[in-house]
Amino acid sequence: VLETEPGSRETFMHCFQYGNSPYPIRSGLATAHQVYWQALARPGTWFSGSERVAIAAEVRNAVNCPLCVDRKLALSPNSVQGEHLCGNLLTPTAVNAVHRVITDQSRITQAYVQECAARGLSEEQYVELVGVAVTVFSIDEFNRALGLPLEPLPEPEAGEPTRYRPALAVRGTGFVSMLPANGAEGEESDLWEVDAAANVLRALTLVPNAVREWMAVGDEQYLSMQGMTLFSDFPDRSLNRMQIELVAGRVSSYNECFY
Repeated sequence: VLETEPGSRETFMHCFQYGNSPYPIRSGLATAHQVYWQALARPGTWFSGSERVAIAAEVRNAVNCPLCVDRKLALSPNSVQGEHLCGNLLTPTAVNAVHRVITDQSRITQAYVQECAARGLSEEQYVELVGVAVTVFSIDEFNRALGLPLEPLPEPEAGEPTRYRPALAVRGTGFVSMLPANGAEGEESDLWEVDAAANVLRALTLVPNAVREWMAVGDEQYLSMQGMTLFSDFPDRSLNRMQIELVAGRVSSYNECFY
């Protein structure tokens, strides 16, 4: 799914030119970011290319949104009314969902996800929105951490979403439907190799491409799923495994991740 058409990635080769960075950056990182930018511009599973790029724009708006700041400080986010700093392509429900994912994710509840659905943002759309938001934010934070400018968002490509829903997706574990641990088969057989998968890996499986896109970036910015089972140092990394996990743990704590 993430394979590029002949000659297509060349149009994104101008993106993420990390050769100008004051820090040495592995070529795999630039490639992963370029490939994702290409996927971002294309029609997705439940959103058009224009809507996917608009979600990415809201990721950046959320970082500077005064309403999000006030809601984060409030005892209840619903007690603060106002308008988000936002564009005009997405629905207010989708805008609010992106901003909540970026600025106040620890207070997202199943009731909130159900409220989004009642307001027209289906659980399938919500999952794709989350996938785009967290992946774009991860790439942006990588650049912010190194003092690099954010990459301009890509021009969206025309076309219709596939509207593909995996047949084995079921409710039960999380706030949205997902594949069971033994559900990586058929079209989803590439998602994991054994009949058991961590919930964090299964979380986006209602939209399998969201998992593929997120994992391709995560493999480079953190560790691949196979790499997590290895406790030796990696020859292409400047940090050893203990240092990698120390950084990962600190970031998780800062983001209030209960994992």
